[in-house]
Amino acid sequence: MTQDFFAKGADPVTPDNLGEAIQQAIEIEIATIPTYLYTYYSINRSPDQEAIKTSIIEKLVAKGRPPIEAEEEAIDLSAELMVFANKAGALIMSVAIEEMLHMALSSNLKQALAGMPDLVGKSPVFPATLAGHQPPFPINLAKLSQDQLITFLKIESPTDLPDPRMLKTINYTTIGKFYQMIIDCIQKNDLKYMDGPQLIEGKAFYAQNNIDTVYYDKKHRPHFTNMDDSGDLCHVHDKASAIKAIKCIVDQGEGFDDEGLIQPGDRVNCTALVPGDFDDPEKKELSHFEKFVQIYCTYNSLNDRFKNLDIGVTDMYDYFVVNVADNPKIEHYPANVVPVANLLNAVYTYIFVMIEDCYRQSGNTQWEIFMFGIHKSMIFILNSICGDIMSLKYTYEGKEYVVAPTFNDYKFDGKSRPKAQMIELFNKAVAVFPKIQYLGQRIHDLPDVPNVSSTNSF
Repeated sequence: MTQDFFAKGADPVTPDNLGEAIQQAIEIEIATIPTYLYTYYSINRSPDQEAIKTSIIEKLVAKGRPPIEAEEEAIDLSAELMVFANKAGALIMSVAIEEMLHMALSSNLKQALAGMPDLVGKSPVFPATLAGHQPPFPINLAKLSQDQLITFLKIESPTDLPDPRMLKTINYTTIGKFYQMIIDCIQKNDLKYMDGPQLIEGKAFYAQNNIDTVYYDKKHRPHFTNMDDSGDLCHVHDKASAIKAIKCIVDQGEGFDDEGLIQPGDRVNCTALVPGDFDDPEKKELSHFEKFVQIYCTYNSLNDRFKNLDIGVTDMYDYFVVNVADNPKIEHYPANVVPVANLLNAVYTYIFVMIEDCYRQSGNTQWEIFMFGIHKSMIFILNSICGDIMSLKYTYEGKEYVVAPTFNDYKFDGKSRPKAQMIELFNKAVAVFPKIQYLGQRIHDLPDVPNVSSTNSF
């Protein structure tokens, strides 16, 4: 169990406990990935604009608005909502991708200074707390909402953050301050840097954007949410490269250290009308905190437009957010869903198994595991299953929900290799959900990587 370096009164980071501190950093980054992904998958990024427009027109006319005026209002509002849904999804996925980068940078740091990173079995059970924050605050697997966005802002804020719901300051330690403790230890001590395999720049391991991080504005112009110059993998081999890796993590999350930074309190109150912080000196890409501010403030503004129309729409997410449950559990799912949920969790866990193995391999073997395994699992398998299962519904405690990923660590039993277990899980899943038959070859083509952690953890 890693030491809680966030806790009040905790010992400073020293050469003796540096490995534990970096492992905690890895686990902090891992904890953010499923909550961002879950919210992303709750968004219908291309809702039916015609249906939205028609619904608004009917409601406005019923309230006495002239039909032509109602149509003009509905066209503009539905277009704004379409752009928002697409942009919100792109921004959230762009953050999730950079959290994967941060996990790799932290893992490089540990490999260089303290030995193998421990990745498998480290995803939290939700609801969870971010390791070490004082006081702790709940992190949920939840659909897009104002409350969920406030949670994202708490995770990424560079300073104490006023909660707009409570109108008082929430005192907690930021991720940036935690990483600064690690930087201080690295700067003050003559540490030994070990030469082990890392995920490094120049190998195409990290791609800033994919199809899910692009959105289109009202004029149908594409916008890429991550910039090439905002950060990349970094081979950690000395003091300078270690600090460079950490600064990339902090700058992407909280913003580049710039005297022009607008105070987070002003941002979450949506009183500052211009972007407050960026993650690069060229000011081309917003920090994670600012991306979530943009979504949060736009959400509030659009929601207010709906409320001011007085047409019975209390929250606009009904138009484009899928009705998934908070923190779903596999045991809540019916028998025809459980095998699919188990397969999804196994694929999710196998991504970490493969990443961990990349820190034992080098050269072509490492490259093949990452490119043919991790990229394929994340983009072509996990993404597909997460989308496909949302065509299923279930009832729990009298309420109907759409099936969603639970993002549990799957406990490979250690008796056979994880890939063989995934193939068996796929066969069980496709028997009850033939829609995913097309994924069979993709799963069979994955690299066959051992789960070293299974012999120790499960």
